Amino acid sequence: MRELAFLNTGLKINVYDDRKEKEKKFFYKGGIISFVEYLNRNQDVIHPKPIYISGEKNGVSIEIAFQYSQSYIQKIFSFANNINTREGGSHLIGFKAALTRSINSYFQTSQQNKNIKLTGDDVREGITAVISVKLREAQFEGQTKSKLGNSEVKGLVENLVNENLTIIFEENPSLIKNILAKVFEAATAREAAHKARELTRRKGVLSETFLPGKLADCQERDPGKAELFLVEGDSAGGSAKQGRDRRFQAILPLRGKILNIEKARFDKMFSSTEIRTIISALGAGIGQEEYDLSKLRYNKVIIMTDADVDGSHIRTLLLTFFYRQMPDLVEAGHLYVAKPPLYRMKDGTSEVFFHNEDSYNSYLMDKVSAKETVWVDGQKKISGKKLRSLLYTLLDYFDKMNSLTRKGYSGRFLELLCKKEVNKNQIKNKELVISLSKELEKDAFITEEIKFDEEHNRYELLLRDQKNNGAFCTFNWDLLTSPDFQKLFKLDQALRDLDGPFFLVGDEKNQTKIETKEELVEYLVDKARKGTVIQRYKGLGEMNPGQLWHTTMDPEKRSLVKVTIEDVIAADEIFTLLMGDKVEPRREFIQNNALEVTELDI
Repeated sequence: MRELAFLNTGLKINVYDDRKEKEKKFFYKGGIISFVEYLNRNQDVIHPKPIYISGEKNGVSIEIAFQYSQSYIQKIFSFANNINTREGGSHLIGFKAALTRSINSYFQTSQQNKNIKLTGDDVREGITAVISVKLREAQFEGQTKSKLGNSEVKGLVENLVNENLTIIFEENPSLIKNILAKVFEAATAREAAHKARELTRRKGVLSETFLPGKLADCQERDPGKAELFLVEGDSAGGSAKQGRDRRFQAILPLRGKILNIEKARFDKMFSSTEIRTIISALGAGIGQEEYDLSKLRYNKVIIMTDADVDGSHIRTLLLTFFYRQMPDLVEAGHLYVAKPPLYRMKDGTSEVFFHNEDSYNSYLMDKVSAKETVWVDGQKKISGKKLRSLLYTLLDYFDKMNSLTRKGYSGRFLELLCKKEVNKNQIKNKELVISLSKELEKDAFITEEIKFDEEHNRYELLLRDQKNNGAFCTFNWDLLTSPDFQKLFKLDQALRDLDGPFFLVGDEKNQTKIETKEELVEYLVDKARKGTVIQRYKGLGEMNPGQLWHTTMDPEKRSLVKVTIEDVIAADEIFTLLMGDKVEPRREFIQNNALEVTELDI
């Protein structure tokens, strides 16, 4: 929807969510100029306004906007008839050719730059561009039909860009001066990268026959059957080498954290030993001149890092490298992330591994519900599958309760709201809100304020909880429509049968009395853990080779996550935000999402 609003100036698109009575509006006066500004909002731009070119030639409507930033990445998005042409096509070729020719002609006339000939990559370093063409009888080619095939469009785009850039640069000498400074830096860095590449090639590091010394290669020579594990650290690499199936599994240990490609030029990238090692092992080369995905030596490239903060960071750095330097390797489905177990449980003579908290809890619930019986009020008997279902519901209930209390809501306050079956219609009427506040005052709450929420046409009730150190409690639209509260409300209704004053756990002769639902879950989980030994894995090196094979590398039992790119623009945005130079947007992102964190390793 956002894309369509950008590509069609003046178009307004309103999306309504009737479930939550929410609305999202998409409208951009600037069209694709606004699109480029949106893409560059977290970048340091070298000219404040995007360059805009538009016109119609031979019945083809052409619109182009682009802007340079201090980034080293080129981001060019092309569209034909509002369709994202991810594989490019004639309109993209025409734009690239015209841009290179126009800037190169100015570059060659400057006094200091006569000895350097610019390439297309030099000219496009740091560019963010959107190209949109609209034409009759568009022909789409490529495997996914996302490449514009109309050959005549190339010349039309090229001519329009050449004509307009000549005028724009003549009228804005400071603009072309800033761009030339940027491309000169890029060309100088490319020359340095070329020398570094030649040096490493002379040493044999980037030749097709060279394989890095740290690589434990596999016996299989058919790339379609081979897989490469990129493993964090020499310790884990040693376990992986011993535990693997050497017939088709290769291991490449990586030492430390690799270079952040988002902040590095090509020449600096080549100075990184770990990056060069990865490039050599993959065999597909790097850079526009040499990169060839058909030479990839492994069908599956699997990132295998520790299940801790450092492991997550290394995984993110590797994902950044592949997304920025080998995006088609990702798009072709070659990149995976291994999921090593988080827990090892020794239960009697058996050994069980769990990849996440949910599977661990599930095991405990299954175990205890098969052995224990619960009586509600000493009368209603629950056991077996019913007890298992009950425990899952209770865990879900406390999970949602914890999520809301992290956001500042009192647990006691939330329980009362659920019991009183409040809903969003109750805050439409001020009298109903006043009535609710009086009811809550009976439960030791003090009414601080009742005010009108103009945005949602509802009222807000602000209270203090006297039994919880005077904590503030807000009863408003945001709480009532939040997914967590709505889920909590449904779970509370499902647990109404457990509202008795006490529980009994045990058999007909020996029973333990439990007072609350929280204590019931805690007691049963402790019973399930009895006789077991739990180990929380922090690193792959903590597992012996057999365990690593059994849990993480065996194709019959392992769990792999396939890395895909569903939305190119959203993916580009998140890499720029989280891995780029600007700190402020990243800090803002962390602050806005801090309370939504589900896995926090401290």
